[in-house]
Amino acid sequence: MSCSIKFWTLVVNVLCLPLHVVRALGLYKLYKRVTPFFFQRMTVKYNAKMHERKMELFRGLSGFKKPGGGPLTILEIGCGTGANFKYYPPGAKVICTDPNPHFQNYLTENMKKSEHLKYERFVVAAGEDMSSVGDESVDVVVCTLVLCSVTDVPQTLREAHRILRPGGAFFFLEHVVADPSTWSYFFQHVFQPAWYYIGDGCVVTRATWKHLEEAGFSDLQLEHVEAPLIFVLKPHILGRAVK
Repeated sequence: MSCSIKFWTLVVNVLCLPLHVVRALGLYKLYKRVTPFFFQRMTVKYNAKMHERKMELFRGLSGFKKPGGGPLTILEIGCGTGANFKYYPPGAKVICTDPNPHFQNYLTENMKKSEHLKYERFVVAAGEDMSSVGDESVDVVVCTLVLCSVTDVPQTLREAHRILRPGGAFFFLEHVVADPSTWSYFFQHVFQPAWYYIGDGCVVTRATWKHLEEAGFSDLQLEHVEAPLIFVLKPHILGRAVK
């Protein structure tokens, strides 16, 4: 299957040549301005399909409130349009980060609808460098459908580990590469050159769970699940990792 994957991936790369040129010229950045519009609509559909999974995942958030009182502090990496806000417990303080500043208007609007939360701030930052956030300063870090598009997964996890207080937790929900024996694996690799542009830098061929296993957390609870989505996005992992 590997030779076939290489051949058809090359074909797709050739077909994507105009997009590669646009990206090389720096014009792809213009797409960032309209990304929030499309993602706002896509996340509504995703939440509808993954509602029960998200409810189950985030049910344990309140258990990581810092000892001695005070609100639960959540930092979300790659918050997008705020798709997870409705799953956060009442009274939580939320810090949002995203490398795309054009999400801020959507975030502000969605936070107005989320009166059960306190919106602290929006930080324009990539997951690999959140230096404006202090060491051991938050109770929970949330990351959903983000590790597929960061440049450096291990570095992003190191940053999450850094900003978590001792005993805090990293909650994640990510799509991952399929089993190599499946057709999903074949099409994930073949379509990847085009999917990069469709998904705004998304990589569907990452074995993200391996990075989580090596990230140095004291307790990792990780589950592989099949999401009710198109075949290239079906394989998911979800869980939490305690610092």
